Amino acid sequence: MKKLYEKNELHFTLVWIGIYVILNGVAEYISQMLGTEKLITVPVCIGISLILLFWIKKNSVIEKYGLCKFQGSTRQFLYFLPLIVISTTNLWGGFALNFSPLEIVLYIISMLCVGFLEEVIFRGFLFKALCKKSVKTAFIISGLTFGIGHIVNLLSGAELISTLLQIAYATAIGFMYTAVFYKGKSLIPCIISHAVMTSAFAVEPEVMAATISAIVLIVISVGYAIILLKPKKIVQEI
Repeated sequence: MKKLYEKNELHFTLVWIGIYVILNGVAEYISQMLGTEKLITVPVCIGISLILLFWIKKNSVIEKYGLCKFQGSTRQFLYFLPLIVISTTNLWGGFALNFSPLEIVLYIISMLCVGFLEEVIFRGFLFKALCKKSVKTAFIISGLTFGIGHIVNLLSGAELISTLLQIAYATAIGFMYTAVFYKGKSLIPCIISHAVMTSAFAVEPEVMAATISAIVLIVISVGYAIILLKPKKIVQEI
């Protein structure tokens, strides 16, 4: 892996995207076959997370990929209020614990792993690899891949309209997370927000409510990203 990383960071990233998507998909399928959600997915995700964390530490790229202390003032980042609002969106319609105690624990661990893995891979590896050629292109691709990646939900039986809405607001959120990472040099806020937002306990909203939520998410995410990318001008006006 190190030789591939040194030769081409983008190819290295694509390999990790493939590993994550394939192993996670297979683990999800096996878990469902066994009758307990996330039973195999969680061990697989924990394993991938530990391998990634070990590799990052071993190669001394912790700061490069944002697994470090956040840089910047909380005022400059508007005290993370937009990020907090975004993180709680899935719970606006209420929540329900329609799972066994074991499944609840597995879902919580899964949410944490997904937040870590997807932010490190898509925001850390992919964004940093693309930044070498163009920061603007890196922003666009990082956001789009994060959003379009949710199309796989169709394979698990998700409705087309809800999936399209998810792709739309996930792209905006991906853009926002990238802005937070780019300006704050840390993925920690993104990982926490992503983990909380990936809630398996949210109540599925009606189409109209889902559409309104998607619009709100897009407006807040894009607006917050723009503010972060032009902090001096905005903060002075405040």
